[in-house]
Amino acid sequence: MKTISLPPHAPTLIESTRAIGYTIESAIADIIDNSVSAMASSIEIFFFPIGDSYIAILDNGNGMNAGELETAMRYGSQNPNDKRTATDLGRFGLGLKTASTSQCRTLTVASKKDGIIEVRRWDIDHVIQTEDWSLIILETEEEINAIPRIENLRELENGTLVVWQNLDRLKVGELNFDRSMGRKMDDVRSHLSLVFHRYLAGEAGLKKLQIKMNGTAIDYTDPFLARRNTQIMADEELFIDGIKVIVRPYILPHISSLSSNEIEELGGKEGLRKSQGFYVYRNKRLLVWGTWFRMMRQGELSKLARIQVDIPNDLDSLWTLDIKKSTAIPPEVVRNNLSSVIERLAEHSKRTWVYRGKKETHDSIIHVWLRFKGKQGGSYYAINRDHPLVEAFNETSPQIKRNVENLLKAIETGIPLSSLYLDLNSDKPVENDADTTIQEVETLLQGLLAQITTSAGKAELMDRLAVSEPFVNYPQLIEKYKTGGCTNGGN
Repeated sequence: MKTISLPPHAPTLIESTRAIGYTIESAIADIIDNSVSAMASSIEIFFFPIGDSYIAILDNGNGMNAGELETAMRYGSQNPNDKRTATDLGRFGLGLKTASTSQCRTLTVASKKDGIIEVRRWDIDHVIQTEDWSLIILETEEEINAIPRIENLRELENGTLVVWQNLDRLKVGELNFDRSMGRKMDDVRSHLSLVFHRYLAGEAGLKKLQIKMNGTAIDYTDPFLARRNTQIMADEELFIDGIKVIVRPYILPHISSLSSNEIEELGGKEGLRKSQGFYVYRNKRLLVWGTWFRMMRQGELSKLARIQVDIPNDLDSLWTLDIKKSTAIPPEVVRNNLSSVIERLAEHSKRTWVYRGKKETHDSIIHVWLRFKGKQGGSYYAINRDHPLVEAFNETSPQIKRNVENLLKAIETGIPLSSLYLDLNSDKPVENDADTTIQEVETLLQGLLAQITTSAGKAELMDRLAVSEPFVNYPQLIEKYKTGGCTNGGN
């Protein structure tokens, strides 16, 4: 058997790897993975869009000596099948290079360890010119001092500085790069606050991480809103080849009890409906979210359901983790075990979502609106003419009664169904989907009692109001007027 060596053509391959599909936020997250693996506690990101623009990422991790830095700059420096430390967020030995060159043509890495700064650079134009995997070593004081933010690295005991220059990919199609960079910074901030939220929050067992962008600290975004009254169901443990995977289901609070900021935090740009499903973490770093992996459809009634899945890096190959660490597909053994979890969680979410609707089907309550089956198999809604608030007009003049009936019919036929459908399917709460205040209910109650002159009539009315909307939700008010308010008309 005869063999020949066919190393890849450097200019072609290095240009090709730029098109793997990184966004700027996923590229920066990949660089931060290396900082976390290097035990950094502080990371600073600098965006400089003016003149000789650059993006720099500085950490206070362990740093690298010359040999370690050159290994890190080598394409494919790590076998993805090798066993790694439990805190390692890398896999293929490509992230630093592919993530960086997806955004820029010049990648410079300066690292400080034991008081010595080493600098290496990939310059795509230099590789094309030399037609070789020619890594540039920066040695002279003049060369090193010209690196943006090098003075920040000098101040650290140990650490690494990654600098992107010649930002050709970021400038494509942009008329105002300064303004577009501001938008991109917002996207990066949102992405990092979610992807590294458990590190930023300082979760038990993790080294607390601080990330700053142009001097401003990034706060974490909790996709489960655990600090509120989110329902946390019991953990489930799955074992794959003897390795434990932890599954923790959550049910978010009903949208009517969330503030606009909380809805924005939970839904992000995609919205609540698109954000339901699995949240897969590898070593507590969020990889994939907002998907049911085709095990269930994204539905309106399940949009409050989210499942946290924690996997160790030992199972990367089974989860078919991609280079960008943005795609992970669960193996069949996991999917089989998750099916029952999904069914239970979806049912809980449905009960939370339709909680208000439950009152509409409770036979013992007198509702304002009644639901009927239509002639063509559909449904229609009508205002309950037997409701005490409607019956209060029975003692008025025939003309007033006719006017009230005409008003009720106009309300019934004028329901803005299309608008309601759109509003109910959005992440903005329908603000009249809220309980009436006790003061408003008391005013209604006093108005009804004022129309009745006899104690027996008032007592009969109070019995009806006790099972009528919205009075049924305020039993303490009913009790107050039953025991004392009826005798004086509620005054």
